Amino acid sequence: MMRRAVPMLAAVALLAGCGPTRAPRVATLPAPGQTYTADGRLVRVTGLTALPAPDGAVRATATATAAGQAVPPQFQFLYGSAEAAALSRQAFRALVAYATYRRAAGDGVVLAPGATLAAPQWQPCEGKQRAAVFDADETVILNLGVEALAARDPAAPFDAAQWARWERTGAKAVAPVPGAVEAFAALRAANIAVIVNSNRSAAEFAGTIAALKAAGLGDFTPGVDLFLRNGPSGKDDRRTAIATRYCVVAMAGDQLGDFSDLFAAIPSTAERRRAADGGAIAALWGNGWFVLPNPVYGSGVKGGFDDVFPADRRWVDGGAR
Repeated sequence: MMRRAVPMLAAVALLAGCGPTRAPRVATLPAPGQTYTADGRLVRVTGLTALPAPDGAVRATATATAAGQAVPPQFQFLYGSAEAAALSRQAFRALVAYATYRRAAGDGVVLAPGATLAAPQWQPCEGKQRAAVFDADETVILNLGVEALAARDPAAPFDAAQWARWERTGAKAVAPVPGAVEAFAALRAANIAVIVNSNRSAAEFAGTIAALKAAGLGDFTPGVDLFLRNGPSGKDDRRTAIATRYCVVAMAGDQLGDFSDLFAAIPSTAERRRAADGGAIAALWGNGWFVLPNPVYGSGVKGGFDDVFPADRRWVDGGAR
């Protein structure tokens, strides 16, 4: 975070010595912008009419500067658009409808160890309480505070140290993803456990608990209904642990890794898309697996020109000059 220089207010009254028979003599004060020497130091008098806020609050001039900065389109869409809010509510409403319809019988929607995307097998459900499993960041909470910094320089590399500070102290600058609060309430009312499985650090669990609480999503307990990263970023081990205790009837996330680590092993963007859009996996979208929009970061914003625009689907504008 950029540090902002805060001007200091200086005012000096120079009084001449006085005695019982002499009137005090007042020296002329320097005008704003002028400098003078006091106690061996060079002092500049400013034109401030009030002291800066003692709590370091950003003043209107700084806010106006930030407000005038262009916001990259991907940030506009996710954090500001009505369309993103509508998509999110649509996904949460569909998830609640599906999860409340599903009984705690048969198989859940967590891939069993050893399963593949081409030949999926599932964790069984018999005798377990139903649960819905959610990613945290940009799935149920919007990280507005830290993403406002990223929007000023979207090409900057990921700063792991800054992100750790954000996890620790950013709770007051998050917001719920539209529809998440209502979805969590509806699931809990239906006796469906709400579980968060996040790649946030287990070492910063207190900050994550505070962020979820601040977003209006309720109270969470690590190892019970909150599962965090303690080592590699893959989530399959945590999903398996959750599925041994619960019948997971729905999962939601903004990255394919929120559903299976197997997607991360696929080398190319085009192959990854085919894996998600074919066979038994294609049937899961909206039918146990639910995706939230995220055009800002992650595995969904990759791919070269030829990956995104296949050569056999190019068009030449014959009327162009």
